[in-house]
Amino acid sequence: MSLLRITPSTHSSVSSRLLRLSIFLLLSLPDAKGKAIWTAHLNITFQVGNRIISELGESGVFGNHSPLERVAGAVVLPEGWNLNACHSLTNFSRPQPEDSWLALIERGGCTFTHKINVAAEKGANGVIIYNYPGTGNKVFPMSHHGTGNTVAVMIGNLKGLELLHLIQKGVYVTIVIEVGRMHMPWLSYYVMSLFTFLAPTVAYLFLYCAWRPRAPNSSTRRRRQIKANVKKAIAQLPLRVLREGDKELDPYEHSCVVCFDTYKPQDAVRILTCKHFFHKACIDPWLLARRTCPMCKCDILKT
Repeated sequence: MSLLRITPSTHSSVSSRLLRLSIFLLLSLPDAKGKAIWTAHLNITFQVGNRIISELGESGVFGNHSPLERVAGAVVLPEGWNLNACHSLTNFSRPQPEDSWLALIERGGCTFTHKINVAAEKGANGVIIYNYPGTGNKVFPMSHHGTGNTVAVMIGNLKGLELLHLIQKGVYVTIVIEVGRMHMPWLSYYVMSLFTFLAPTVAYLFLYCAWRPRAPNSSTRRRRQIKANVKKAIAQLPLRVLREGDKELDPYEHSCVVCFDTYKPQDAVRILTCKHFFHKACIDPWLLARRTCPMCKCDILKT
């Protein structure tokens, strides 16, 4: 069994191929764009006793082939027991002829296009279709080719039944439909697809960068060599332990210029090639970082 050795050139080639493959797969996805979805704001107003109640909510969506326009009017039901307006002779309990009105129709029984055209032929300024029972207030953009300039909106089943029961009780309900916000579900689709295809590439690059052996460059090697030489030079500098009576213990003559403390018996001092001396614990780190004597700047690697 042979093992593949990943070199920088292999890594570049593999990552490049993965990236090209991800882009190819992304561009090869089936067209998910469709149309943008526009929500509909419904301003519902009705009177109960002496109280006028007004509700405003983003409770509907415009149909895919509906004009995005403001429309208002009294809400009207189809006459009779069948509320889906699928029969071509369906009539509506219209208000005064001069009043603007909106048809409230239940989903099912025929196409959206047929329902909308039946209501439009009877003079409806807009059509509100409420969803199937059991769907709560779920909505979706209807497809209704061939309905001209008739505004068509879908609302949820619960909201539709609420309006239906009010009107069946004789309550006069008016609605103003306003254009809401635009949503682009295809954008989320493409973002998720891009993440799905690029995630392996990003994971591969991350793992490669985390685990690949790092070859030191020339400057790094030079710094390491100098540090090793400095350590070797420090180790070769003589050490001395001060004793009682040594002249170096005179506080008026000598003190460590690194820590500014006076020397005491039993202190270990390091003597440099320039004959200056300092506490070993002070001068060793100093030399490792700077290489030079704190007093005369003598470089321990050059002497």
